[in-house]
Amino acid sequence: MEVVEEITMPQEEKASIISQTVSKYGGKLMSYIRPKVKNTEDAEDILQEVWFQFSSLTNLSEIVNVGGWLYRVTANKITDRYRKKKTENLEDFVYEDEDGSFSIKDILLLDESAGPEVKMFQDEIWKKLFEALDELPEKQRLVYVENELNDKTLQQIADEQEENIKTIISRKNYAVKHLRNRLQKLYEDLNS
Repeated sequence: MEVVEEITMPQEEKASIISQTVSKYGGKLMSYIRPKVKNTEDAEDILQEVWFQFSSLTNLSEIVNVGGWLYRVTANKITDRYRKKKTENLEDFVYEDEDGSFSIKDILLLDESAGPEVKMFQDEIWKKLFEALDELPEKQRLVYVENELNDKTLQQIADEQEENIKTIISRKNYAVKHLRNRLQKLYEDLNS
């Protein structure tokens, strides 16, 4: 059996290639992703996953067509996102009334001067949300709160916690699944 020796490129060369590639393709890939997903945050998350996969390769110089590779991986990441079929945000809980539709997040952020009924309803939603959040493991709760309530991107959270972006995405998905199950009754009450 023949032993194949793996040749790895120097770290400085790899960093240079990554930097040049990000500069050349970053905007183009974002323009490609953005119309295909719900919001900018999802687009940023997908792009971060693509860059992570690209930077994890051991020998970047072996890629014959970098642009083609990046677009193929990006398309796969977008497809993966659709296959998950998981609720990612509070906006996915939608309440419809005769004036249109509101997400639970919209209701939570309404001006309190909208009336005592709205204030009472907001208080009930916040109460149920925090009860459900308290049931989560600490790391899942922290990711959810930082992302949804403090408007940090998943990549920012990963950097702050010195964790892999996929770990943070997984924690967020587990938290959302739990919250969706716990808040389903509230959601059904809104629509009845």
